[in-house]
Amino acid sequence: MDPFFKNDTITFGLLMLALGLVFYTSSRKSGFWYSFYKVIPALLMCYMIPAVFNSLGLISDKLSQTYYVASRFLLPAALVLMTLSIDLKAIFNLGPKALIMFFTGTIGIILGGPLAILLISLVSPETLGGVGFDAIWRGLSTLAGSWIGGGANQAAMLEIFEYNPEKYGGMVLVDIVVANLWMAIILLGIGKNKRINNWLKADDTAIEELKVKVTEFSEKITRNPSLSDLMIILSIAFTAVGLAHWGANNISGFLTSTFEVVNDKKSALSSFGSQFFWMITIATAIGILLSYTKARNYEGAGASKIGSVFIYILVATIGMKMDLGKILENPGLIAIGLVWMSFHAILLIVVAKLIKAPYFFLAVGSQANVGGAASAPVVAAAFHPSLATVGVLLAVMGYVVGTYGALLCAYLMEFASKV
Repeated sequence: MDPFFKNDTITFGLLMLALGLVFYTSSRKSGFWYSFYKVIPALLMCYMIPAVFNSLGLISDKLSQTYYVASRFLLPAALVLMTLSIDLKAIFNLGPKALIMFFTGTIGIILGGPLAILLISLVSPETLGGVGFDAIWRGLSTLAGSWIGGGANQAAMLEIFEYNPEKYGGMVLVDIVVANLWMAIILLGIGKNKRINNWLKADDTAIEELKVKVTEFSEKITRNPSLSDLMIILSIAFTAVGLAHWGANNISGFLTSTFEVVNDKKSALSSFGSQFFWMITIATAIGILLSYTKARNYEGAGASKIGSVFIYILVATIGMKMDLGKILENPGLIAIGLVWMSFHAILLIVVAKLIKAPYFFLAVGSQANVGGAASAPVVAAAFHPSLATVGVLLAVMGYVVGTYGALLCAYLMEFASKV
């Protein structure tokens, strides 16, 4: 069914209305809204209101190009602006727990798939029907690719295991519903960050020191931004976006035309042919390089605040991709996805408890797998803009290991489906 509003200008206006309402109500210092946002994080509402708009048929992510624009233009711009004042040494001083939680998330996806198949087969064996190219495990391999790496890895799994294209839409639905539900839960947890860290007995000193260091630097150079400051900040951001796209197009084109292994969608190295992968990598690299120049002083004129605006717009467009009404449309497949993601979550919680890792590492380690480069920086920046780079670095690693991890998961799911 066609949405009520088909024009993207109107769609974008509704998304901005939602963001404006959330920020206005969350700025109240007393009354109902003050109590409401003590329980429900403002970032979650920026995500859920567009989901409601989509679910009610007011707008449609299938017709709208707002997510494409936000992810290809605003996301790289935000990464540059949020990385301008970064202290890379302080990032590395966060220690090995970030990597441990990232790989725990990866293992959770690899083992969660076959486990979900085994458990659901006991309750609803008909859900796991299908033979040949219709076999459910083949379709679920695309979820493994998406949840460890991203879109390129997902496409690779579809090519490798040749799942029936006519049934692929059901897998995409599971991907969107389950991944977005999990992201909503993670965002909800951010509002209870200190309480969760106390339960985990986590030491988040390094994270707090990084936040304090960036904040102190920002306060030291803070000034009332002039029109020139704002124009230069936007010039830096979108010149970098242009360079990132130019570099991504050329690198991707060169690799796919020169190396057959990259051009082959069935190859584990096909992710290196993804323009999105290179765009994110180059934009982050430009931001890091600029952090060693005088450009970092534009943080004092609000560079990271403008980057945060772009991130919140991206959050709204991600939320718009979720249709709440479809959660129960295919209960069997959704159940597999929920069991799968639950195992991923439980494993992360157990390991975080054992190594006393802060909730930040749990949340970002998970999203670097499940959400990739589009949402890991969003979640990281929700803790503090200075932490967005951590999300990007882990998400890039997800692209690298995504196809290998998904292949292992797929073979385990094939074995589980025959038990």
